[in-house]
Amino acid sequence: MTGWFLRASFPPPFLSAQNWRGGGAHSHSSACAVDWQVLGEEPLGRRPSNCEIMAGKPKLYYFDGRGKMESIRWLLAAAGVEFEEEYLETREQYEKLLQEGSLLFQQVPMVEIDGMKMVQTRAILNYIAGKYNLHGKDLKERALIDMYVEGTTDLMGLITLYPFLSPEDKEKQLANITDRATKRYFPVYEKVLKDRGQDFLVGNQMSWADVHLVEAILMVEEKSSDVLVAFPQLQAFKERMSNIPTIKKFLEPGSQRKPPPDDKYVETVRRVLQMYFSVKLN
Repeated sequence: MTGWFLRASFPPPFLSAQNWRGGGAHSHSSACAVDWQVLGEEPLGRRPSNCEIMAGKPKLYYFDGRGKMESIRWLLAAAGVEFEEEYLETREQYEKLLQEGSLLFQQVPMVEIDGMKMVQTRAILNYIAGKYNLHGKDLKERALIDMYVEGTTDLMGLITLYPFLSPEDKEKQLANITDRATKRYFPVYEKVLKDRGQDFLVGNQMSWADVHLVEAILMVEEKSSDVLVAFPQLQAFKERMSNIPTIKKFLEPGSQRKPPPDDKYVETVRRVLQMYFSVKLN
């Protein structure tokens, strides 16, 4: 494959030409134009815009673990956006954020981006997806993306809860995760990919929904390694997504992707948030 370098005169492969030229629903001014390096049909990396250089990198405030922040890390990484992190390790750090008024609803995650202190995971993801052209080209595409994201959010929520459960409830939840994945969620995405015959869930470019789905697939595979055996479309999808350069980099050792939560992570979360209660399954 012949390699070449392209700047803002041509869109990267997972951005529509309409959005790249400023005609899409989330277009940006030329002062904030994004530069990409491209090899053949895949982006090698993303150069920060002038606006981002002026504003600085997004800064993420959360624990040194996955939780509700991991999907935010995934989406920023997929967009090729560098970010900084401040890990909450003590109750005092958390109380300082509260006293400063940085946590609107007294909750983390919190992300400093473009002069804002954003809270509420869905709002943060929505903003990032819109800012980096990962939220569809029109209202219909955005509705589909949101719908698919809600499904993977529900599935990953089962896994996020898992480390805080008792050993007895963990066993039940593990069976529940596999059952929901194989009977409720994965069949839907398998059918969408098969019926569309395209590389992505919506439109002809990577979206937030695709990033969320591959994150969910990998999380479920950590609990049940053969979970995709009956889903050939999802197997191929995982392979394609994992080889998109920005995502491939995020999956490599040493990246800001977090490992599955361990006892230390659980203890830190409980201590900082003063979670002195048992988490029970419904």
